[in-house]
Amino acid sequence: MASPAIDVVIPVHGGWQLTRRCLEHLAAQTAGHTVTVVDNASPDGTLARLRAEFPDVRVLEMGVNAGFARAVNRGVAGGTGDVVVLLNNDVECEPEFLARLTAPFDDPAIGSAAGLLLRPGGERVDAFGIATDATLACFVRHQGGRSEAVGAGGTPPLLGPHGAAAAYRRRALEAIGGFDERIFFYGEDLDVALRLRAAGWRTVAVADARAIHLGGATAGKRSAWQREHGGFGRGYLLRRYGILRSRAGLRALATEAIVVAGDLAISRDTAALRGRRAGWLAASGCARRAVPAEASRSPVGFVESLRRRVTDYDLEGG
Repeated sequence: MASPAIDVVIPVHGGWQLTRRCLEHLAAQTAGHTVTVVDNASPDGTLARLRAEFPDVRVLEMGVNAGFARAVNRGVAGGTGDVVVLLNNDVECEPEFLARLTAPFDDPAIGSAAGLLLRPGGERVDAFGIATDATLACFVRHQGGRSEAVGAGGTPPLLGPHGAAAAYRRRALEAIGGFDERIFFYGEDLDVALRLRAAGWRTVAVADARAIHLGGATAGKRSAWQREHGGFGRGYLLRRYGILRSRAGLRALATEAIVVAGDLAISRDTAALRGRRAGWLAASGCARRAVPAEASRSPVGFVESLRRRVTDYDLEGG
């Protein structure tokens, strides 16, 4: 079967040096592809530099910082490739990354694929896709593990790709309506993974599709901004998927109370709580979404869930 046409979409808001390195690594890829950089009103001259140094890259201007989901949807709509690969600008791909990440799409049942993101130096895993517990709390898989020990399987089970380096079948992504633009940042990749799985699409982890993720270089780990937007995504998805009215409702309330109280004690602000409240209100009136069986049957227990939210790089930001 012929290789799929590949669109690479990179949303950016500043960080020109990171973007340049990302594009330099993409230029060395063995698989043909088209790159679209979607600029969320970068304050550092990114647009002019892109046009001067990378004239073959398609550039789309948002005009304002419209958030990750809106930028991704704009970038996806601007292309025609069979497979869409999303990259953060702080990801540096090995030359075979795109070829290996998109190879599983020969199977028509595959809707998404997760590459192996490594920490600088390549010895430790940053993320190998995402997983959830029964309350839809999101975790990166294999974080901190040794890269040579990672295979395609492992626990917790893969739900979908990490948004920093994710491949999607265009037809599948369009069928579910793309990314939810109510979520500005954090939680949007989880939401897409849930909707794809609920729609019957399979996902796969590709251990030999490797890239270095500088991690936190764009947003800054555990900043108030990050924790508030992460809290928004958490509150929004709890309501959108009806978790508090489900069998996992009491567990969700207990874990959120513990997490928010811990964040308050550590950070001395209410960013995580404010975000959750805003997200909950934003989901008012929205149609409830189905929780796929893979998520509702998650083997991650209460204690393990809390441990992961303390020790992992928490995708929901607090």
